[in-house]
Amino acid sequence: MDTSEAEARQRLSTALREHPEHVADRWVRLQREQAPWGSEMAEAELREEADALVDQLSSALRSDMAAERIVTAHAGLRQAVVELSLRRARGGAAPTAIALAVLALKEALLETVQRETHDAASLYSAALLINRVLDAAGALSFETYVEGREEIIRRQSRQLLEVSTPVVRLWDRVLAVPLVGTLDTSRTQVVMENLLGAIGADEAQVVIIDITGVPTVDAAVAHHLMQTVNAVRLMGADCFISGIRPSIARTIAQLGIDLSAIVTRATLSDALEAAIALIAAPAHRTVSPAGR
Repeated sequence: MDTSEAEARQRLSTALREHPEHVADRWVRLQREQAPWGSEMAEAELREEADALVDQLSSALRSDMAAERIVTAHAGLRQAVVELSLRRARGGAAPTAIALAVLALKEALLETVQRETHDAASLYSAALLINRVLDAAGALSFETYVEGREEIIRRQSRQLLEVSTPVVRLWDRVLAVPLVGTLDTSRTQVVMENLLGAIGADEAQVVIIDITGVPTVDAAVAHHLMQTVNAVRLMGADCFISGIRPSIARTIAQLGIDLSAIVTRATLSDALEAAIALIAAPAHRTVSPAGR
């Protein structure tokens, strides 16, 4: 750290320590004036954010961390920026608006430093320091927003998958999974997790995977079905596949996919009838895959 930067840090740290209320008030006003950065938030919320960020920034500047690393390396300052970004993202603010709100703190800081010194060189050094620190803060707020949105999208996608792949109890110890749409790797994983959990909870002996709503069955879909069937069998339950329409049967035959080891039925009702018969049979006898 050179002498000019050290002096700028000392000057900025002193201004923040001696005039935190002025910096926070000025930042809140700037956000109010420069809508929509802070126009949708209550002033009390803006002031709470400002107080937290100013306090952590003052603490970070008193450390020996490099200016470029202060925002990401100082735990308190990083947390303050992340919380600000997440709070505003939940409120519906755009990522650019959040980043610009953080960058508006530059003007408030520079005005406060300017009140303490009129030396052009000192002001220039302070401005460079403020820019480096708050540019990093703005970038972190944008990154946090993007990561937060991606997490929300992933969570919502998983919730949609779970809703679209319900495990239904059709009969005592008989479960069914009616599949609708494409069966890919992600969906297969959700089906397995939900199904295996339900097998344990219901002590199920037969599981019916109904593919009536699956538009096509190719090698990949067949592979995913076999994975699910194998997982069910490892849990000690029998697994039937229903909904084998003529077009799907032709496709499976043309692809050379071997489903001979799996009990298949044309309809869900046929599969349920076979499942009930299997459970009622003495010693839980095995149903022939080709049986009807």
